[in-house]
Amino acid sequence: MKTTIRLFALREPTGFDNFELRTHSSHRDVRHLSLRRNHPKMPHIPLRPNFFLRRRYLPFPFLLQPKFIHEHSFPSSELDLSNPTFMIYGSNTGVGKTLVSTGIATSILSASEPSHCLYVKPVQTGFPVDSDSRFVYRKVSEIFRTGKPRDIFASNRVVKASKEVLSAATELSMDNIGEGLGFRGSWCYEETVVGKGIEEGKGFKLICLTLYGWKEAVSPHLAVEREGMAVDDSVLREELGSWLKVSAGAEKDGGDEKGAVWRLVETAGGVASPGPSGSLQCDLYRPFRLPVILVGDGRLGGISATISAYESLEVRGYDTVAIVLEGLGLQNEISLLSYLRNRLPVFVLPPVPEEPSNNLIDWFSESSKIFSSLQEVMLSYHRKRIQSLHDMRKKASNIFWWPFTQHKLVSMEIVTVIDSRCGENFAIHKVRHNKEMLVSQFDACASWWTQGPDAILQIELAREMGYSAARYGHVIFPENVYEPSFRCAELLLEGVGKGWASRVFYSDNGSTAVEIALKMALRKFSFDHGLTDFENVNSSGVDEIRVLALNGSYHGDTLGAMEAQAPTSYTGFLQHPWYSGKGLFLKPPTSLISMEIWNLCIPDCFESDNFGKDDLQFSSYGELLSRDRDSSDVARCYFSYISNQLLEFSASSPSKYIGALIIEPVIHGSGGMHMIDPLFQRMLASECRKRRIPIIFDEVFSGFWRLGRESAAELLDCLPDIACYGKLMTGGIIPLAATLATETVFNAFRGDSKLIALLHGHSYSAHAMGCAAAAKSMQWFKDPTTNINIEHGEGKLKELWDMKFVHQISSLPAVKRVVALGTLFAIELRAKGADLGYASLQASSLVQQLREDGIFMRPLGNVIYLMCGPCTSQHFCSQQLIKVYQRISKFSEAWLKESQCGQTYGNQRF
Repeated sequence: MKTTIRLFALREPTGFDNFELRTHSSHRDVRHLSLRRNHPKMPHIPLRPNFFLRRRYLPFPFLLQPKFIHEHSFPSSELDLSNPTFMIYGSNTGVGKTLVSTGIATSILSASEPSHCLYVKPVQTGFPVDSDSRFVYRKVSEIFRTGKPRDIFASNRVVKASKEVLSAATELSMDNIGEGLGFRGSWCYEETVVGKGIEEGKGFKLICLTLYGWKEAVSPHLAVEREGMAVDDSVLREELGSWLKVSAGAEKDGGDEKGAVWRLVETAGGVASPGPSGSLQCDLYRPFRLPVILVGDGRLGGISATISAYESLEVRGYDTVAIVLEGLGLQNEISLLSYLRNRLPVFVLPPVPEEPSNNLIDWFSESSKIFSSLQEVMLSYHRKRIQSLHDMRKKASNIFWWPFTQHKLVSMEIVTVIDSRCGENFAIHKVRHNKEMLVSQFDACASWWTQGPDAILQIELAREMGYSAARYGHVIFPENVYEPSFRCAELLLEGVGKGWASRVFYSDNGSTAVEIALKMALRKFSFDHGLTDFENVNSSGVDEIRVLALNGSYHGDTLGAMEAQAPTSYTGFLQHPWYSGKGLFLKPPTSLISMEIWNLCIPDCFESDNFGKDDLQFSSYGELLSRDRDSSDVARCYFSYISNQLLEFSASSPSKYIGALIIEPVIHGSGGMHMIDPLFQRMLASECRKRRIPIIFDEVFSGFWRLGRESAAELLDCLPDIACYGKLMTGGIIPLAATLATETVFNAFRGDSKLIALLHGHSYSAHAMGCAAAAKSMQWFKDPTTNINIEHGEGKLKELWDMKFVHQISSLPAVKRVVALGTLFAIELRAKGADLGYASLQASSLVQQLREDGIFMRPLGNVIYLMCGPCTSQHFCSQQLIKVYQRISKFSEAWLKESQCGQTYGNQRF
């Protein structure tokens, strides 16, 4: 016996009130409606006082629980992987996506171990005449009603519809509903029951949803233009993510899939068809990265369309599990299998009759074995995916040797398994409450300071690199030129090298770029000071040449680069037994935010007793940058210190020379995110310029908007002779580095003998993929049309960190200092003894808690930091600051309590 209940709620599209819908029944009683405003577990259901209701008697007690309809047990940034979830994409419109969805749903519900099924159509045009969710709901119900012995409860609802749809819904009758003319309204609902087991709590459920509907049968972005009801991508994803948390209220039985809810999300049109905002749907839904069933095209031209759709998904990082298409006698599947080289199966459905008899029931019956096989492939993929995620966590620590990691301190539980990345967020695997979850985490360390792309740029870079790999593969660089390398060099010289650099030397990473820079600088110094006989290429210099650098700076892990930095944890005997420190290392003054004020911290070795408050405290970083400070008492103090240090070195080591200055402009990254007083670095460069000492800016960390400007040299207001770039240069998508130099530096290597040339390089110098990615990234970051943070005409980023939160954090008792500049926000926690410095575990518990909050941090000892990208919105940055503030506030309370008790607050959980 079939019984149904249909509810229709109509409302004008403005001024919505939100209610909860709850139905109640007793045996053979009519269900009643209760409306309660703003119930947290139900989607918003807009009603108006003159709504009308169609209802029939149900021969069994049944309750539609809110938990079943819309569960909020996890934040929207999480996806439950315990249940198989797939996206149905089409290679084009009209290829039968909804038929495939219906066949899969039928197979799920009729399997030997059946499951509940959720079908979601996020976007529907041509509504209500066309309603794919209604088709799935009615067709599956009809299939079970006419043949398959299974107890089924099925429902269909539409969440929101445009004004035109509402206008067409002024009158409804039971007759035209029965004729299948559709549901009209911003919310509408129908349900049906097949079989008698539902009243005994048996059977399975099919939930069908349409999230947004427009009347005109055109592309969604056109429907929005003509009918209104614009939907932002983030809103649509939030809505879809919420509905994907549907729960059947059933528990798993011994690990079986008995209580599982299969979830099918069917897109509109083809893979690259626009969504409501105009974004391509393959980009719109990419943050979910759901595995794909691709409905191919069996028609003439379908091979090309299907392959194009498949490759569009591949370049965006989707997993395509299977292709299914209608067999029209053209044997498209043979060509597809040949192209795919058995990477995935191709299923062929029987032709859909032009005038279907028996309302397609016979066609679905004929296709049932194919859909059953397809479902088995889907289930196998799902189980293997879950197993792989677990296996990686178990085995990783036994086969990897992670850099900068003490393996003895890494338990299997804290190994992070990253399934994918979308823009600035990881999708990581976690098990919570016995559920397999994919959790979104903000990559707050920018994957070792390399990252900058948003989700859109990530796809752009993937496409650029794919094109370059296909066009060039890899080609040797010396004496050759090809477009990506040439274009990248032009952009470097027009951007970070503008006004001073004329040459670009490519390498593979920042440390190598520094090694090259040192070779350039030392040769230039030798050339200028006559220390080498360039006429005799076999001669060797007899004098020792050293570098001038700053304590706390870091220039890479290679042996030569380590010699150019002062003794640190990275250069000790355990790390570098050959280290001798070939340099004069000065102690730099630093600047920081503490108790809401910018403070200048000057080492004791400076003659700074006469400084007043105005010399040491500032209201903004802009005051620190001011050129007015060049004539201040502080500047005279700096000049005296620098001059005395250079004179003392010359007097104590007459056979040694300072052959290069190398500094990290403004920020010492690996040294603990210390901000160096820009006045000091500017004066240091000025003194070296007077002495004809080549100046190297190590901008591997600071370059390309990391500190709010394309080059940190802009903050210092002085120029180098040589500069090193890497990390963010390619958008963080692939390794590449470059060392830029002036023409005078280049000329020091010109001569008649090859032995005078710069004999340095690596096999993949100027590789096409890296150069293409770098060119795209440099253009993207500085273009106001693609980077919302670029100040028009200012050549700098907007202030990304809300200074209100920055100042509040700087005033917390457990916080020693704060640095906020460009994309960087860093915090040093108060510590002493063994909890101070790079080996400190002071921040360990705090880091783990922040990871639970969705922020993936990797500390530098007792320093934690957030690092966003040049394109990150101010709103997103503020959200992260709020999380950090809340956690550090609690951390400070515990730290203060322990401190008052005379104890050290270290690696303790609170």
